[in-house]
Amino acid sequence: METYKIGIIGAGVIADFHAQAIQAMDGAELVAAFARKEDKAAAFASKYDCQGYSDLDTFLAHPDMQVVTICSVSGAHLDHATAAANAGKHIICEKPLEITTERIDQMIRVCEENNVSLSGVFPRRFNDSTHIFKQVIEEGRLGKIVLCDTAIKWWRSQEYYDSGAWRGTWDLDGGGALMNQSIHTIDLMLHLLGDVSSVSASGGLEAHKDIEVEDVVVAIVEFKSGARGVIQASTACFSNTGLPASIHICGDHGSIMMVDDKFSIWDLKNHQSDDDKILAEHGIYEDTSGAGAADPKAIDFLWHQRNFENALHALRKGEKPAVDGMEGRRAVELITAIYKSIQNDGSKISL
Repeated sequence: METYKIGIIGAGVIADFHAQAIQAMDGAELVAAFARKEDKAAAFASKYDCQGYSDLDTFLAHPDMQVVTICSVSGAHLDHATAAANAGKHIICEKPLEITTERIDQMIRVCEENNVSLSGVFPRRFNDSTHIFKQVIEEGRLGKIVLCDTAIKWWRSQEYYDSGAWRGTWDLDGGGALMNQSIHTIDLMLHLLGDVSSVSASGGLEAHKDIEVEDVVVAIVEFKSGARGVIQASTACFSNTGLPASIHICGDHGSIMMVDDKFSIWDLKNHQSDDDKILAEHGIYEDTSGAGAADPKAIDFLWHQRNFENALHALRKGEKPAVDGMEGRRAVELITAIYKSIQNDGSKISL
């Protein structure tokens, strides 16, 4: 199996999970990292035994490097992706791919023009429970889907927003509770149920200060399938351990609720023999704290590893990754439509 030599753009919190995921993989080698500040690049490189760079062009010229992962601030992804694509590097980019669909479209174009792959990072798609959930829906075991509740009731302290000048800004963060924290679960909702036809929403800033963006949103969505749903998203819901993100889908033949990567409700009209095994292996357990819900560092790198493995497998096979540019675009399209509805006093916005 070919070993891909990989570099990381960015040396913040999420870069640690990228590095750990890469180093745990077969067929991947972390060879370089870029950060704007020389001391930060050097510290990260020392921690992960790779070459550190504070000049982007020099980083992109690192010998034999084929792939870069981008985990810089969200509003800088296009610039970094453009430079990497022009240097002939395949790209794995953190969520959101960018903060507007227009900038994502530019990213997709520059990758196509340079014949390099673009893969988005949405690791919740790659846990076992998500695969099971999607299979059950595709098999029709829920019957006609009628409702979906998506809840991300998380907490971020004021210190979190104060820790970086880019946090909580429209230009670099792209939004607040929706664009930064809730996008993973919103992507999961779209992955499971398909595209949304319209949305109306209310939101605002309730528990934080000196940021430009929202910390509370409620949105009503209508899916192209005819189903309806509600998204509740917040970084103003205090919890000592963090409230887990959840998605609850109901149909006329059953109801399933997934809390992070565990099923808390599995209530189907037609019971099958595998159902008991699924609940034994993937049912809810005592620990109800949410992955990253109160602390962005409180996550595991395994789902990132699976996401990256899919991207590299696609490269080896000459196929599209599971989350290509157009897939990564979907959640941003919905989130920006929600913002548009909020800005227009809750008006229904068609997608």
